[in-house]
Amino acid sequence: MSSIAENISGIKSGIPRSVRLVAVSKTRPANEILEAFDAGQRLFGENRVQELLAKKDLLPKDIEWHLIGHLQTNKVKYVVPFITMIESVDSIRLLTMINEEAGKAGRVVNCLLQIHIAEEESKSGFTIDELTEAGKSGTFGQLENVNICGVMGMATFTDDKTQVRKEFKFLRSCFEILRNDFFARDRNFTEISMGMSGDYQYAVEEGSTIIRIGSLIFGERTKQNNK
Repeated sequence: MSSIAENISGIKSGIPRSVRLVAVSKTRPANEILEAFDAGQRLFGENRVQELLAKKDLLPKDIEWHLIGHLQTNKVKYVVPFITMIESVDSIRLLTMINEEAGKAGRVVNCLLQIHIAEEESKSGFTIDELTEAGKSGTFGQLENVNICGVMGMATFTDDKTQVRKEFKFLRSCFEILRNDFFARDRNFTEISMGMSGDYQYAVEEGSTIIRIGSLIFGERTKQNNK
């Protein structure tokens, strides 16, 4: 069985240097995360605030943590002081709360706008119409403590490659609409986070700049890890 270090090396060797790898470490123990860290990995993704808080103090301080799961507004204050990026911003209310808490913490927090691109209703996110409306109303320009860096999306969980590519193309088109209409002068609006273990190759081909990989690095989660 390949080691975590070998898995990371294999993934990085197959993607452009411009594409960043987020190692999805949800449910993984600190020792496995440290093994990835020792192999040179610095970006890690967690989807639950409580789990992230329990891990972060056990691990090196220079880890760049990305929150990739749904964030409740009442938990924003716990992650804002240290988080590197919140990829899963799926409502204006959440965006406003992040801005407020970041101001209190004296930080500017990097965020991605999560767009609903999948057929599955369980996946959250903005519609492009909602974001266009927010842009026209001037909402984005009012967020002094939030740095909107781009977009994020999750494709439908399916073996239909055509559908997955179509959804990734749509996310890329949403990024271009937002960049051209509202962020043309913002040098930070550059990121398209799409692609996970089962579909990241397609995502990279369709313009992804950040991929989020878990099982291909750490192996499949066991039933015990899933609890």
